[in-house]
Amino acid sequence: MHFMVKRSFIGFFGLFAAMIMLYSCSEQKRTWVRNYPKNTPFVYNNQISLHGNFTKDEKKRLLSDLQNYWDDSLKVPKQQQFGLFYKIKNPAVFDSTNINRSALFMNSYLNAQGYYYSILTNRFTIDTVKDQIRASVYMDIDAGKNITIDLVSFEMNDSTLQHLAVAESEKSYLKKNKPYSKQVISNELDRMVGIYRKNGYYKITREDVYAYVDSNNTKLFALTIDPFEQAKLLSEVAKAKKENPNWDIAIRQREVEDSSRLYKYHIGNLYYYPETKITDVPDSLMTDKTFLEKKSESTFMRYKKGLFNFRPLKEDTYFKKGDVYNEEKYFKTANALGQLSAWQNIDIRPEIRNRDTLDMYFFMTPAVKQSFTVDLEASRNIADIGVTNLLGITTNLSYNNRNVWKNAIQSIATFRTGVELNILSSSNQPDQLLQTFLINVGHTYIFPGIIQPFKRWKGLDKIDNRRTLWSVNGGYVDRRNFYRVRNLTTSFGYEWKKGNNSFLYKPINVELYSIDKLDSLDQLIIKNPFLKASFNEGSIVSQSLSFVRTTNGIKNPNKNKFYRLAIEEAGGLFGFIPGLQGNIYRYIKVETEYKQSVKFAKSELAYRAFAGIGYNYGGDTIIGPTLPFYKQFSAGGPNSMRAWRLRQLGLGSSNQSELDTAANAFRDRFGDMQLEFNVEYRFQLATIGSFKIGSALYADIGNVWNIKRAASTDSDTRFSLNSFTRDMAIGIGTGLRFDMSYFLIRLDFAYKLKDPLRAANNGWMSIKDFTWNDIRPNGIKVPNFALQLGIGLPF
Repeated sequence: MHFMVKRSFIGFFGLFAAMIMLYSCSEQKRTWVRNYPKNTPFVYNNQISLHGNFTKDEKKRLLSDLQNYWDDSLKVPKQQQFGLFYKIKNPAVFDSTNINRSALFMNSYLNAQGYYYSILTNRFTIDTVKDQIRASVYMDIDAGKNITIDLVSFEMNDSTLQHLAVAESEKSYLKKNKPYSKQVISNELDRMVGIYRKNGYYKITREDVYAYVDSNNTKLFALTIDPFEQAKLLSEVAKAKKENPNWDIAIRQREVEDSSRLYKYHIGNLYYYPETKITDVPDSLMTDKTFLEKKSESTFMRYKKGLFNFRPLKEDTYFKKGDVYNEEKYFKTANALGQLSAWQNIDIRPEIRNRDTLDMYFFMTPAVKQSFTVDLEASRNIADIGVTNLLGITTNLSYNNRNVWKNAIQSIATFRTGVELNILSSSNQPDQLLQTFLINVGHTYIFPGIIQPFKRWKGLDKIDNRRTLWSVNGGYVDRRNFYRVRNLTTSFGYEWKKGNNSFLYKPINVELYSIDKLDSLDQLIIKNPFLKASFNEGSIVSQSLSFVRTTNGIKNPNKNKFYRLAIEEAGGLFGFIPGLQGNIYRYIKVETEYKQSVKFAKSELAYRAFAGIGYNYGGDTIIGPTLPFYKQFSAGGPNSMRAWRLRQLGLGSSNQSELDTAANAFRDRFGDMQLEFNVEYRFQLATIGSFKIGSALYADIGNVWNIKRAASTDSDTRFSLNSFTRDMAIGIGTGLRFDMSYFLIRLDFAYKLKDPLRAANNGWMSIKDFTWNDIRPNGIKVPNFALQLGIGLPF
């Protein structure tokens, strides 16, 4: 068995080495052509060389965009095959007259980006390869200096519009000495329209404002009759334009023919149609007299079946009668109502009444009220195959009611059960097949808006997607022959968004646990007393706050960032109650995570940094000095330190978890602190219709430690700066990704470049004495590699 595994991995690395050698060959040598015209030159290759004073990202962006401006007859229909080769099918007949057209397209694009002094030079070559007459087209571009913005002004005819423009000028996209482009001008005009439309000017559009660009130099207007002086001025202006071209920009208002475009509109009546059918015509509904109607002040709900109450409609509407029309609040309301699962479609239509009043009509199409789903999946924690011998199967059943008590309250009932099977166990005992059994039942209510125990909190109108969450869950886990865990948890909290930031605050979180230690665990603790601290029994009364921020790059939209911070505090107040001392944990736990990905044409670079720490400040001798094991950190598996088996890394450089040499020894490792860094380069290998095959090269760095030293544990389990480099584990690997659009299957192979428990060579891999397994001092054979099966990307 081990010989076959080794031989397969040697073949794997041989194939990988061959791929690297092929990649070192030029792209042209890895390209073949199909269905090309005979005895006629065809377009085989096109290439753009760009020169100028750019940043690295700017040049990459310009080159990528310029490729889209080749004339269609000069584009090369090249397709990547298996990540290494390229195929050109049905290439176009080459016509040199189309080169000038491409140059015109590219120059227009560069002008739009602010490069008005570009010089484009083109050429082509004809090469004969067997019976193929290949034409290669080259475009050499000297972009010249980018136009910069000099003076910026706002010149509105209407005094109120001028006042608003000047008041918001600090937020302008037009900044002195910044690069000029048509996109920046467009963004600024959109910003100006947005300012006016959020201040009541409902009828103002892009047609009412424009940008006046002045490229002249004021020196040209100087009066002089001396021809030599005039020639000198012209020479200075020409030199200045070439060395540092800059333009003045004025945002102006067009002449208004319709005076109503300058009216300031206010909100009138609000009409809700919460039972709108997808086939209904809004104009017909507005004149239909057969509706039943409920009224609350200036708000009306028109219905026929009575499926909804007023409350969720009013709570997620951010304007009321008498308010100045604000387009930001209009879209905010549409988005908030659209987030409620009770409706599948929201259409808000403003209708002008009288001179300056806008009545708002809400046409809302209900979603299917109830649904039931069944899912069969591989658990994210069970992913090591062939090495760890574990296979996890989980079944999830869920029932969803999207409109409980007619208040758009969402109710989700879930049932989850699964097993962990030791399908490749070397033991002949059939009872070793079932490793773990779990079952979980839960119920969650999602209330629209923030349920407040006291008077209305200020500032609620400034946040989005406001929801109140209440959940109850019960679970049972049977780790065969080791322990049984029963738990009952309930929590109450709030979820909301503000811009790109998401928040979740749970002021109340109660978790009750009961652990039955079975004979195998008791015997294991006798042999390994350090495990006792990990299985102390206690409950949790805590509160938590989590913050998530996601952003896309402003200059590079292909750059995505993700940041998460989570804080949990347990037992701060309840721990002082005498009857609860010794029964509940007192700790604070903090996690932070940062992820970033940069997408290229056919590849992606992603990395992740994670840090987590928990500190038990209770000092209770019954519960122990560490966090409960179900709140601790672990590393290893398909999504964390992939060269190690699931939960098999750490603690630090301690080998206490490997002292038991039994084949069925319990070696799961949990700690109060974790540091991890991952980097991954992803690329595409082949595409078959909508099915994509990709690969990746990656590295994982990190480990897990304890903060306090528990009884019967050695000092190597604790985090220390003195031993930080020794404790750090490093794994490298590659893999395959099978992307079927709706889900992705991932097969990763990783090798331990540095194992803190490896005695030789300070834990580093030795190329001279390379081995697939490491023999520990007590004789245990530990694999230096892992093969992981996962669902979805690791991060």
